[in-house]
Amino acid sequence: MNIQELAAHLKLSVSTVSKAINGRPDVNSRTRQRVLDAAARFGFSADAAARRLRTQTSDLIAFVLSAPQAHFAHPFFLNMLMGIDERLEHSRYQLVVSSARSAEHEMKVLKRLVEVQKVDGVLFGRTRRHDERIAYLLEREVPFVAFGRSDTLGEFAYLDIDHTVVGREGCARCVTLGHRRIGLVNAPDTLMFSHHQRLGYEAALRAAGIPFDTNLYIEANITEEGGLAAARQMLETDDPPTAIISGHDLVALGIYRAITERGLVPGRDVAVIGGDDHPFGTLLSPALTTFSAETLQAGKRMTEMLLAQLEGVPVKELQEVWSPELILRSSDGSPRLTSVPKDPAPARGRDVEKHVAPQ
Repeated sequence: MNIQELAAHLKLSVSTVSKAINGRPDVNSRTRQRVLDAAARFGFSADAAARRLRTQTSDLIAFVLSAPQAHFAHPFFLNMLMGIDERLEHSRYQLVVSSARSAEHEMKVLKRLVEVQKVDGVLFGRTRRHDERIAYLLEREVPFVAFGRSDTLGEFAYLDIDHTVVGREGCARCVTLGHRRIGLVNAPDTLMFSHHQRLGYEAALRAAGIPFDTNLYIEANITEEGGLAAARQMLETDDPPTAIISGHDLVALGIYRAITERGLVPGRDVAVIGGDDHPFGTLLSPALTTFSAETLQAGKRMTEMLLAQLEGVPVKELQEVWSPELILRSSDGSPRLTSVPKDPAPARGRDVEKHVAPQ
């Protein structure tokens, strides 16, 4: 059965059947399923190779895992990949996933995908303030959707989770609880989300009349070890923080370790707030207060935006910023005295009593 016969059998136009089979977004889900069921029943198969040759397309969508988290096991990428794969399931596109070890290697990977494999579109995350990837894809006129905004010149499609909210609301939460010494362990400021997070943090400090202290702001790798080293440095200062914010729960895990190393208790002696709702957050003791990060839904939505762009939707209509929500658990407590004076007051009181009693 060819496509004309299939369309006649279903009493649909050939264009509608073609759109349904190719996963076009302008066909409703019920019609698409009806067409797919009939195609399977009658053994219809579109000549994909002929169509690709005719339309000069590859039917490939690339997703590039970005440094500094360029491994498949990280929940950030796993969740996003699941969302992308789910959305592409009923489309004609196949997903190509590539990993880049560094920013320099990432450009080599990207150029190979575009110039050799001729991918139809690209998805990637962790945008930078000045992003060479964005400039390259704009110059090559390759459709793409970025996970994050950028200061790079040019209009492009993006979906962003607003880390200004994480920095601002996380810091404001600590202020409300009574903290005045509030630290921020941040990713490198060259990353756009990290830059936004610092802006939010500084805004909350200004609103509370608290001066910015360079001893309480440290940039670190987005790893447990990065959080550990940064928190150690903060806690060794003469006036250590009573609360520490991080945009990532993995970094917060390192902060927990640094706190416990000093014989202190996270959430009781030093408040801790994460930033991306890692699955292990509820398993920590105490459970980690953090912010939502809908990376699964973000993967789906980014894919929808890319498919829409491939159908001709202007990129200005494909720019979204999602606001995360604070997830209150048990790690954000009020400030308390954590250091013990060298000559404790109770001991002096007992000594006085010994001298006074005989009189």
